[in-house]
Amino acid sequence: MVRVVSVFLPTLPTDRIRRSDPSIPAEAPLVVVARSGSKRWLSAVDANAAKLGLPVGMPAAKAQALVQGLHMVDVDLAADLAALERITLWALSQYSPVVAMDPPDGIVMDTEGADHLQGGEGPMLSRLVNSFRAKGLPARAVVADTWGAAHALARSISGETLVISKGQTGENVARLPIASLRLDAEIVTELRTLGFRMVGELAATPRAPLTLRFGPEIGRRLDQMFGRVAEPIDLIRCPEIIEVHRAFAEPIGAAETIGKYISQLVAKLCFELQAKGLGVRRTDLIIHRVDNTIQALRAGTAKPVRDVAWLTKLLHDRIEKIDPGFGIEKLSLAATMVEPLDDKHIVSSLIEAADIDVTSLIDILGNRGTQRIYRLAPVASDVPERSVQRVSPVADEDGHTWPMVWPRPVRLMNHPELIEVIALLPDHPPVSFTWCGKRRRVKCADGPERIFGEWWRRTSEWVAVRDYFVVEDDAGERYWIYRSGDGVDPETGSHRWFIHGTFA
Repeated sequence: MVRVVSVFLPTLPTDRIRRSDPSIPAEAPLVVVARSGSKRWLSAVDANAAKLGLPVGMPAAKAQALVQGLHMVDVDLAADLAALERITLWALSQYSPVVAMDPPDGIVMDTEGADHLQGGEGPMLSRLVNSFRAKGLPARAVVADTWGAAHALARSISGETLVISKGQTGENVARLPIASLRLDAEIVTELRTLGFRMVGELAATPRAPLTLRFGPEIGRRLDQMFGRVAEPIDLIRCPEIIEVHRAFAEPIGAAETIGKYISQLVAKLCFELQAKGLGVRRTDLIIHRVDNTIQALRAGTAKPVRDVAWLTKLLHDRIEKIDPGFGIEKLSLAATMVEPLDDKHIVSSLIEAADIDVTSLIDILGNRGTQRIYRLAPVASDVPERSVQRVSPVADEDGHTWPMVWPRPVRLMNHPELIEVIALLPDHPPVSFTWCGKRRRVKCADGPERIFGEWWRRTSEWVAVRDYFVVEDDAGERYWIYRSGDGVDPETGSHRWFIHGTFA
């Protein structure tokens, strides 16, 4: 079943203006003014202006009289549309092969089969909204069965994300206002005059009188919202994307036939990539079905490649996920993420490689949805929890190594855990400690290893220290524990004890 995500950007015009003009103070209220003849009104307001009670549609002169120091900028629909296009292209490279603009303030994407790559629909929406917020763009996102339902709910919810379960569209949109149906303002006004307020009331009304008075638009929008009529998403593509196509005079549906034409498209795509000196990191296979619906499959690689056999295998492994429906009339293969790749970087199969290349294994696991593939790399820091980072499994070595002066535990906890300790201050190791409700007597210990705070990060670490001990209990288990502070001066730490890791 198709799953559609609608992303609503409520303050896109004002966010665009702030990004283009950093001189506008962050705390100053900002509004966008539209005009028609001599009439001027607010077409968009930022969060600061909204808090001051300036709604969209208010006359500009009244807003200017109410708020002193109000920043007013004339509307620029072309610039807003260009900004929305850039955002949509970014979403295409990050989240889904099927993405389109939903002017004037949103984007829409088909995420069928892509949510598992993000850990599910809920985490996918949270990550999506957080990504927009990191770019300075407040957003709301809703996933539902139809574009119409997701669009309407994204503009109605008070929170940031909402997941509508499959088959639950009707009961969730019934109480939405009729303006959420994407009808012309004149039609909405006339419907309100007739007493209609909610979508459910309109859906329960006989269709013939409405069609006779208003035309087919109301019925079409209702059918699109409730999923009775398909609403295809017009894919966005930029001229730089390398894409190849194959249309069929007769629809195809057999897996063997689909696989054959995928192989041909991959060969053609790799030829185009070679002509430009590029390798592909992400490929999107777009399946156009005869019922005017689209399905997409995405395959990614850890390194840029243009190996025909390998790319063909990655796509063939996912053929079983293709639902041809009543037939496929067109296949498209696009390289949505590319990087430079010279011929000298391509290892010939006739030459025996000195190192074992696990890139193929990473590609297979990644395309099956195992996205948490990484390796650990050292960081130049004496603080244990800062001395390690997650990097790409194929990232180049930077030459950094961990210091081996003192032994480090095999398991380092994400956050040190508080323990109760009996010890003689300031420099003696613990006699015993209690962790997880169990008291452990210390048989032998080594230390202390003093680690100083990184004063250049924050002022609270100017005099902070930790004294680490490697201790072994009477059962033979070895632990890495530390005291916060030097045991004498309270400014150096709380003098509480923590366990930070365990040895094998």
